Amino acid sequence: MKTLVPKALRPGDIIGLVSPSSPSPDKERIQQAVLYLEKIGYRVKPARHFNCRADNRHELDRQKLHDLHEMFADRSVKGIFCLRGGSGATRLLQDIDYDLISKNPKILAGYSDITALSLAIYARSGLITFSGPMLATELHAPSPYTEEHFWTMISDPDRTHEIVNHSEHPRNILRPGSGEGILIAGNLSVLSCLAGTPFMPSTKEAILLFEDINEEPYRIDRLLSHLYNAGLIGHCQGLLFGQFRREAMRFDCQQPLIDIFHYYTAKIQNSIPVAAGISYGHIENMFTLPIGASCRIVASDENLVITTTAAVTR
Repeated sequence: MKTLVPKALRPGDIIGLVSPSSPSPDKERIQQAVLYLEKIGYRVKPARHFNCRADNRHELDRQKLHDLHEMFADRSVKGIFCLRGGSGATRLLQDIDYDLISKNPKILAGYSDITALSLAIYARSGLITFSGPMLATELHAPSPYTEEHFWTMISDPDRTHEIVNHSEHPRNILRPGSGEGILIAGNLSVLSCLAGTPFMPSTKEAILLFEDINEEPYRIDRLLSHLYNAGLIGHCQGLLFGQFRREAMRFDCQQPLIDIFHYYTAKIQNSIPVAAGISYGHIENMFTLPIGASCRIVASDENLVITTTAAVTR
């Protein structure tokens, strides 16, 4: 399948707002995010059912699908930003019109539960999506690090991007080496739910990057073992671990989790680089990742360089 590269956002473009996962009770944050987007030169267009609630899940799913399809079909909308994560996105995957999306490729940004949409859309249409900040969780008051990397990623065409860790996030090189492949990243709990479905992209010879939030080490072990047993991590070209708490990962005090990372490092091919502590996850200072873009890792005992190809075009 051909990879579809969306067009870069430009000042004055219209950004569509959708809520494919959970609604947000914090209307003030949402308004702050809208004001922020308008202040830096964009126009916003909330979907018809943006941040709506419904007791009937079938009706709620219908509303979410309507909004997602309408925003992709609307030629005036140049990018689509998600409200927040939570739950519910996986219920939509069977009924998404992937042909509509492939005919109207544009930026889609969100992470956490939005992992389901990002991976399914890439698997079924080839469209590069962006695992990055959302309206009610970061964009109401983005940190300088989050802000710089997000806008550079989605508005700077034809540029190779280097994933540079935030200074508060120490890295741990679990195995040095180099590797190159398509970047497949996201929330580990959500991503593991897609294993064995037609909505999981191929991970053979991919660069894999996982994050999660407040899961006990035994849960992380179970999720990784499921992916390994499903044949999804044994033949990757690079394995990266982001953040698994809101506070930065400390390798001297999170030993059970580090032990699990070492265990799965030993399970994959000996030449594959593995590193932990990447600035990606449910954290204040997060990097935006282009799902489906080509990615290269060069890891040594002293350094880690992660680069991705341009994820937007002119």
